[in-house]
Amino acid sequence: MISADDCRYFARYNRWQNERLYVAAAALPDGTRKRSMGAFFKSIHGTLNHLLVGDRLWLARFDGEPSGVTALDQELYSDFDELRRQRGCTDDRIDRRVAALMAERIEGWLHFRRLSGGGGETTLPTALCLMQMFNHQTLHRGQVTTPLMQCGIKPGVTDLSMLPAEFTSPLFGR
Repeated sequence: MISADDCRYFARYNRWQNERLYVAAAALPDGTRKRSMGAFFKSIHGTLNHLLVGDRLWLARFDGEPSGVTALDQELYSDFDELRRQRGCTDDRIDRRVAALMAERIEGWLHFRRLSGGGGETTLPTALCLMQMFNHQTLHRGQVTTPLMQCGIKPGVTDLSMLPAEFTSPLFGR
């Protein structure tokens, strides 16, 4: 199963990749970022927005708070600069959340209301929910790279093994 150290590593990878994707997306005009390009959430902006929606939804579940999220395609911020700023704030929150993880919390259960799959209440192992949050991030960031490349923007390396030292040093003392 996933450990607290794994979560901290994935959170750092998450921040690194988010920062890189937002830099890449910022090179495009707003209209291009928001143009439907056949992505699951239509556009680059829509997919970046969905990533924020998903992370906020999971964080609220982990914290036992209302999320304010009513739909997986809910637009949180139409302004790209605000979306980017909020992405950083949410990554800060993820970092704080995983820094506080204890083994007994990871080994517990999470009870929450689903937004997809017909909704309804469910209870899942917390470890599985943490893995889902990080896996979800990777899936949709990967979906953003295709339209970026179609627009002539190279998102750069996305391999977990290429996480730069400045992102790993707080975790591993390097």
